[in-house]
Amino acid sequence: MYTIIATAAMGLEALVAKEVRDLGYECQVENGKVVFQGDETAIVRANLWLRTADRVKILVGEFKAFTFDELFEKTKALPWEKYLPIDAEFPVQGKSVKSKLFSVSDCQAIVKKAIVEKIKKSYRHETWLDENGPLFKIEVALLKDKASLLIDTSGAGLHKRGYRVAQGEAPLKETLASALVQLSRWTPDRPFVDPFCGSGTIAIEAALIGQNIAPGFNRDFVSETWPWIKKSIWDQARIEVEDLANYDQELDIIGSDIDHRMVEISKQNAFEAGFADLITFKQMQVKDFTTNKEYGVIVGNPPYGERLGDRPLVEKMYKEMGEAFSSLNTWSIYILTSLEEFEEFYGKNATKKRKLFNGFIRTDLYQYWGPRPPRKKESTVKP
Repeated sequence: MYTIIATAAMGLEALVAKEVRDLGYECQVENGKVVFQGDETAIVRANLWLRTADRVKILVGEFKAFTFDELFEKTKALPWEKYLPIDAEFPVQGKSVKSKLFSVSDCQAIVKKAIVEKIKKSYRHETWLDENGPLFKIEVALLKDKASLLIDTSGAGLHKRGYRVAQGEAPLKETLASALVQLSRWTPDRPFVDPFCGSGTIAIEAALIGQNIAPGFNRDFVSETWPWIKKSIWDQARIEVEDLANYDQELDIIGSDIDHRMVEISKQNAFEAGFADLITFKQMQVKDFTTNKEYGVIVGNPPYGERLGDRPLVEKMYKEMGEAFSSLNTWSIYILTSLEEFEEFYGKNATKKRKLFNGFIRTDLYQYWGPRPPRKKESTVKP
């Protein structure tokens, strides 16, 4: 059993925790991370299935370290031979916050030297380690003099799903896009619209959720090369991904954007994700949005007006959006923006606001809750 850490952007920890529990693992929520216990299968499934986590890491050990000697000896005492084969390539990254050992480069060098010494001793190897085998990215993180030694099992961040072949100037991370869809509580039997689709990320993430397709189905992970996670475990986990996907689920998902170039990029990305025929993308201004459908969900990440010259245009667009959406009495609407006066320009106060971070930009998710859709009548025909 391993201590597994799913890292999360600020404000998304509760969503990541729900996903971990949905996989069947009890967990604890901390700032920026969700901690749980699991075996090799848990590591593999977490990488394949977690939609809103940034990375999946293994905690090798943690301890107090006030001196470099302490950091060296306590790192060396950890069971590195359990994780690293003798030919492992293991670069060490680091960070230090509010700790006496504040020199990150020194901490990295000391941890590297301690692991080398431990591996040489464990494998009775006296010469230089070649490091020409599988990659193990190690992290030493110091917070208030407590050192945590971790190994990244993901490789590229989990937001890199593998379907984005092109993007615009300020793309929304796939993990945040998935979080926005989940926070809307959209279900695949309802219409879904993103009126500011950009490169199509929100719409594609909605389709992945709607058909219960694992977000990691189309990519590789660094831990696939590790000798102690058997190929059969990966194979079995990917079979589970296929078995649980509902490719027959019909979807009504539309993405639109004022920029025809972004519409074309969205189509390319949707094609790469396997949704070319399931998501409709079109060029349209938000003020022109109309629909006869009911009980739909709108999730949008419009321009924020961060640059002063853009502010008047953004304010005008928010006003037009409010007017266009004012007749959608049965729809639920979720808009992410950093503009604090959004409600004023939109013309209506939100049911609820939720603080989220889009990269380093502090934003609010303005939530306008519509009525619940009526329950579908259950069939009285007995099997």
